[in-house]
Amino acid sequence: MTNQTSSAKLSHYKAVCMQVKCQAVSALRDKAEARGVMRKTIERLRGNLLAGQAFIGSELKLVVLPEYFLTGFPQGDGLSAWADKAALEMNGAEYEALGKLAQEAKVYLSGNVYEQDGHFPGLYFQTSFVIEPSGNVILRYRRLNSMFAPTPHDMWDRYLGVYGLEGVFPVADTPIGKLACIASEEILYPEVARCHAMRGAEIFLHHSSQTNETTKAVKEVCTVARAIENCAYVVSTNSGGYDGTAILSASTDGGSKIVNYEGLVLTKTGQGESMSATAEIDLAALRRFRTRPGMDNLIARQRFEAYAASYAQHHHYPVNNFPETVPERSHFIQTQRATIDRLVKDGVLQN
Repeated sequence: MTNQTSSAKLSHYKAVCMQVKCQAVSALRDKAEARGVMRKTIERLRGNLLAGQAFIGSELKLVVLPEYFLTGFPQGDGLSAWADKAALEMNGAEYEALGKLAQEAKVYLSGNVYEQDGHFPGLYFQTSFVIEPSGNVILRYRRLNSMFAPTPHDMWDRYLGVYGLEGVFPVADTPIGKLACIASEEILYPEVARCHAMRGAEIFLHHSSQTNETTKAVKEVCTVARAIENCAYVVSTNSGGYDGTAILSASTDGGSKIVNYEGLVLTKTGQGESMSATAEIDLAALRRFRTRPGMDNLIARQRFEAYAASYAQHHHYPVNNFPETVPERSHFIQTQRATIDRLVKDGVLQN
């Protein structure tokens, strides 16, 4: 799905990673209390954003928040309980408040939340969104690879019947470029970024709440790799700490960065809440790079047909594996164990 928004196109502008703390609601049993925490988080973000905008300047047009910045991740709740307590309604009060913030600041605002969907009652999806300066949500990307949460792939046929393939890999065509989202650890899965790039994505908005690695920089490497492979910018925002649980607050803290289409890290921040990961997005330069023949123009040199048959013939994690009734979270680890056993039996893996 490529959504188009109307306004004067910009050749360059500034983007910022708003590295803020995630305030978890998992320890709260009362839904109203959890929603109150979410409202306070949005109120605090308003002050953060407007102050940051005054500091960065009027060229700031793109603001990217961390993964599950309103709620943290579920701990102890079943799927339906978490959906009720912490997952946003698609036209609910939280989106309305975030829309007003984007409108007030006149920016494109992107983040990651848990979200309900009336087509799939009792469930939620981890959703990355983009809100345009008018306050409207113009893009929703539902995470496809998750260890302990439902994804569109788990109910693939049903999901495609509602949203189609373009709704699985949405790209928003905006005055600040063609935007697409990558959720959390999906930066490790090159196919997610690639399928967005096939649809014209120029800027990947990556929302994460991960360890700020120092010795084992797996996600650091993959963030740069996704930029190089797709000749695209990656605006990657990590959380600036994690409050509200027994988890030590600095466990997922810092390392937000903006990487350009050649894999150059333009800016990176340390630990703590910060807006220092700010850089210019030069759309004109990116488009010149992508339309110039050469060895480094990898997006124009892709030979997808050579790989398509292998993808079609090999099956690892099973599609359409979600049961009719809402399962326990143990369903996910059981499915992975069964997948490993099958791959060992088929000789793909060795034990």
